[in-house]
Amino acid sequence: MSSEDIRTVPKSSELIALEQKGYIIGKKIGQGSYAIVRKAEFIDKTTSRVMKLACKIFDKENAPEDFLHKFFPRELEILTKIDNPHLVQVHSILQRGPRVFIFMRYADNGDLLDHIKRAGPVAESNARTWFSQMLAGLEYLHSKNIAHRDLKCENILMTKRFNVKIADFGFARYCVDKEGRRVLSRTYCGSAAYAAPEVISGNPYNPKLADIWSLGVITFIMLNAAMPFDDSNLKQLFKEQTSNILSHQVKNLVGQILEPDITKRIRLDAIKAHDWLRYKSMVRRKVLPGQKLVHSNLSVKQTPKTAFTARERHPLA
Repeated sequence: MSSEDIRTVPKSSELIALEQKGYIIGKKIGQGSYAIVRKAEFIDKTTSRVMKLACKIFDKENAPEDFLHKFFPRELEILTKIDNPHLVQVHSILQRGPRVFIFMRYADNGDLLDHIKRAGPVAESNARTWFSQMLAGLEYLHSKNIAHRDLKCENILMTKRFNVKIADFGFARYCVDKEGRRVLSRTYCGSAAYAAPEVISGNPYNPKLADIWSLGVITFIMLNAAMPFDDSNLKQLFKEQTSNILSHQVKNLVGQILEPDITKRIRLDAIKAHDWLRYKSMVRRKVLPGQKLVHSNLSVKQTPKTAFTARERHPLA
């Protein structure tokens, strides 16, 4: 066990205090820059109902100053202000000494990247459903002037019924100041493989437009099981990697999202009105338990070795 793991293993006194409140901490299931995620349960003492949760554990004593004074307070504030079915629901936030425990609903089917590695490209009909759910979550955030700034497949979690929810608000921030004036972001954050060109350039950028770009990268990955770009000719590579079995409508939409020129990049309202989504609302459609997720024939031939990783397919990852 690494020293970082040891710092985020709850002490016996913390475990007792949490158990008194109904929380049971389990095994490690993930790790971020300054936190460990563990499986957890909440037992309602009045009904004996057991709820599966994930617990994100921060140790403030071992986090850098800029994280403690800028990113972490923003995350806590935003988590207490958001409530939407397409965002991961926070159950509670508890603090004991330097440790902060954020309990949230558990994603039974892992994250979108793991799903694509297992099953290969997502069938366009399923991708449309998941895109619509992500779009609804992102529209909600932007309506509250919140930008996520770290949208990626690993932060799209899948529920028991195979619906998707946006998670991890560690880099999220408000896009307006106290007077309601728009504020550009100056911090390079998130994952390079999903970052918009204006973010990588190091210039001040509109984080809402950068979120839209990241949503386009996620959509491309869903449909192709590959990253859209590397450091060569971006437009040509995008054209070459786009699967020939996809509809013209989805190719057109993803192309408008992955537009380097921010003055030409499609906005959320126009995305909602696009032909690929317009013919009927997909947000409330659910993939029911036992219903087979249909993938393209490419997935039958894939093995775990051929399934991509961001680091292998993108030189900036």
